Amino acid sequence: MSSPWIEGVRSVALNVPDLARAETFYTEVWHLQVSHRSEHAVYLRGSGADHHLLALYANGGDTPKIRQVTLRARSAEALQAVAEAVPRAGGAIASPIGPLTKNPAGGTGLTLRDPHGRVFQVVHGDTRLEDRGPQRDTPVRLTHVVLNSHAVDDTQRFLTEALGFTLADRTVAIAFMNCNRDHHTLAVGVADNDALNHIAFLMPDGDAVMRGGGRMKDAGHPIQWGPGRHGPGDNLFNYFIDPFGIVIEYTAEVEQVDETYQPRGPADWKWPPGRVDQWGISAPPSTTLKEAQRRVLFVPS
Repeated sequence: MSSPWIEGVRSVALNVPDLARAETFYTEVWHLQVSHRSEHAVYLRGSGADHHLLALYANGGDTPKIRQVTLRARSAEALQAVAEAVPRAGGAIASPIGPLTKNPAGGTGLTLRDPHGRVFQVVHGDTRLEDRGPQRDTPVRLTHVVLNSHAVDDTQRFLTEALGFTLADRTVAIAFMNCNRDHHTLAVGVADNDALNHIAFLMPDGDAVMRGGGRMKDAGHPIQWGPGRHGPGDNLFNYFIDPFGIVIEYTAEVEQVDETYQPRGPADWKWPPGRVDQWGISAPPSTTLKEAQRRVLFVPS
């Protein structure tokens, strides 16, 4: 169960209302580290080798926006294959394959839009930093990004045809899409909008997920859903809302899958009354969380 073209998710780029405040939150509370800074942007890394996990841009407005999700191609040939597949799948190439001279991670890449306006960048040969290994309370890398869709079947089809993803599992609420050993890298949430649902950061272990919950609570950002263990993906989770309304997740112990994994459907993912995850100790997602999962839209073309 892997994409022939996409190795994984590298980063997410966001416009934020207050860049200085965003940097303070994501370094001091969320525990990322600055890997590069420009006049209007800051790039934040985890403990792994990715140059950055978040690219934050000053937007001068009151509402955050998502600029793009960046995926890493397996090879230069895979990048070319994506460029050819996107138009066939109903998407559009916004920027053709070329050097990414404006991005501090460099490499070669292209930018595409899906039929509903979501923006993906696909890169190859980008800069890798020293892998510092697991650090006590620092996110290692991104593990998945969930995007809402008013037409989930269409979005699932596009991710399959344009980027080579396969369906790992489907629940009533989400289609989980696979491209590597992680159970899912992109997921598509059933909605009446096409907003960013959340960004998930992989922590070194379950204790780090729990300590992160306490650290966020102390900083005035209480857990909005969790702690718990999901069904699809079998991962631990705590969900939060950042200072600007962006939903972010600490997760760990993501299920690793291979070609023998059998996808399951909504009938296979039902919980007893009163439960919304395997453990059943957490209340359902808060109303505040659900509202936030509808708020962050892609920058219009």
